[in-house]
Amino acid sequence: MKTTRIFTLLALLLMAGGVMMQAQEVKVEASETIELMSIMARTAGFQEYHMDMAGKYTEETEAWFAPFESHSAIAYMRSLRAKYGISYDAVASMSLHIEADGKTVRLVDAKTLEQRWQNVNLDTCLMYINQFYVDTHFHEFYMQHQSFYEKGLETYRNNVMQYFHQDWYSQFYGMTPEETFTVIIGFTNGGNNYGASRQFPDQKKEVFAICGYYLDEETGKAFETVEIFAPLLIHEFNHSFVNPRLDDEANKTLLLPIGEDLYVLTKNLMNWQAYKNGSTVLNESIVRAAVIIYMEENGFAAEQVRDEMYDQLGRGFHWMPELVGALKEYTHHRDKYPTFNDFYPEIAKVLGTYVESEHQQINTALER
Repeated sequence: MKTTRIFTLLALLLMAGGVMMQAQEVKVEASETIELMSIMARTAGFQEYHMDMAGKYTEETEAWFAPFESHSAIAYMRSLRAKYGISYDAVASMSLHIEADGKTVRLVDAKTLEQRWQNVNLDTCLMYINQFYVDTHFHEFYMQHQSFYEKGLETYRNNVMQYFHQDWYSQFYGMTPEETFTVIIGFTNGGNNYGASRQFPDQKKEVFAICGYYLDEETGKAFETVEIFAPLLIHEFNHSFVNPRLDDEANKTLLLPIGEDLYVLTKNLMNWQAYKNGSTVLNESIVRAAVIIYMEENGFAAEQVRDEMYDQLGRGFHWMPELVGALKEYTHHRDKYPTFNDFYPEIAKVLGTYVESEHQQINTALER
């Protein structure tokens, strides 16, 4: 869940249907519902929301909400985790599908909720969320911290967003995004970051990078270690281009068996990162390789690119050198591969060869 040269984030023009259109400016925001659901998860003891790395904000969160650890809504949150696996990005997904107005919380639409919510009684869930919201005076807590949130957002805009080149994505993937993009800072999330999306009726799909907030142990400041935060932002927005490719039946048929093999080969490390199936491992692999290509093409120092590669190897993505090499072939032959989707058969070949080689080595060792 990584000190590079400084770039300027430009408002760039995109070609769409022969008409020049202004690229959407990516906003960086705080969210009352992100904080609400994150703090509910923290109060319920979810370890991924209990990293407690925000200094005084963590202390004030604890002081305000610890008295509610026995609240019925918190017991309900624990039951959601135990019964349905509601955790990590599933919590963030619910945050994006509800709205709070200072008095009540309402569910806007549930159609694009993360799949772990599909068997949850959402009326019951919303009842408990509202009980917590009202009983804890959550809106008052949120409003009291507006200056803190704004300071964090401003630091992120100044230190991280200058490394984000929105036009690279449409150029690299060969398609103009139809989604809108927003960065939300999760001030309770610590070192965890989530990519999530929603699509309300008659609206564009909205893609969110929910980036965690934490203070550097040496400086006591947030978002200054840009070699960490810039790749995280780059990573999350790649997901909106990569994940839908696996919904294509041809790609799914070709790649899912390979993804399951990759998962089995590094199961313990993948489970530790909450990547618990072949499709997730595939998408994470491709996104992480694309981040390395982005860094190389946007002037990151060679040492930083190498560090990113080693980081992925340490996380269990041992096939990263082969996959990055394949994506370089893609970038060098765009006449042959106009879109990223056209390159998926080649990705399957490269990863399939890796899997076969690993199995051969294992079989050879066991036969001795």
